[in-house]
Amino acid sequence: MKVNEAEIVLSAVKKDQYPNENLPEIALAGRSNVGKSSFINKMINRKALARTSSKPGKTQTLNFYRINNHLMFTDVPGYGYAKVSKKEREKWGRMMEEYFQTRDELKLTVLLVDLRHPPTEDDIIMYDFLKHIGIPTLVIATKLDKVKKSQRAKHVKVIKEALDLEEGDELVPFSAETGEGKDQAWKIIRQAI
Repeated sequence: MKVNEAEIVLSAVKKDQYPNENLPEIALAGRSNVGKSSFINKMINRKALARTSSKPGKTQTLNFYRINNHLMFTDVPGYGYAKVSKKEREKWGRMMEEYFQTRDELKLTVLLVDLRHPPTEDDIIMYDFLKHIGIPTLVIATKLDKVKKSQRAKHVKVIKEALDLEEGDELVPFSAETGEGKDQAWKIIRQAI
């Protein structure tokens, strides 16, 4: 997909703050530091619309990005080792749960995992949660450029098995550096909306 327009619309922490534009939404979920912002920026051909950070836990709200006035990307807070209190993590969890369970515009969740490592327990819990509430899921395995070509198939197999990937859900290896996997990711997103 050729992206001509992309802008952050708003940040929200509860349902009554969500945008009211009736555009199909693609949620982006993943561990802190897995590369969600880099994924967004590569997908929309921008260097810094979504701010990247070396500090995990930077995204603390639901951030809605309008793409070509055609769809929204919703960046949800990263989970995992963000240095925030247990109370704050619980608040994020409730915020994300409300979004995933009540948002009619949500058509697909992109779950980002790191191709270099087996999925974490949090990745597995997130995938299981999405399947429990019936949300179609595209797994993006980031940092493809950091894995030797001869090792990639093995890493993909490990992720598929650890997540117990359901039929119909796809896994796309992706590099924010080279753009590899971008066209395939867009193809799946277009089919979902």
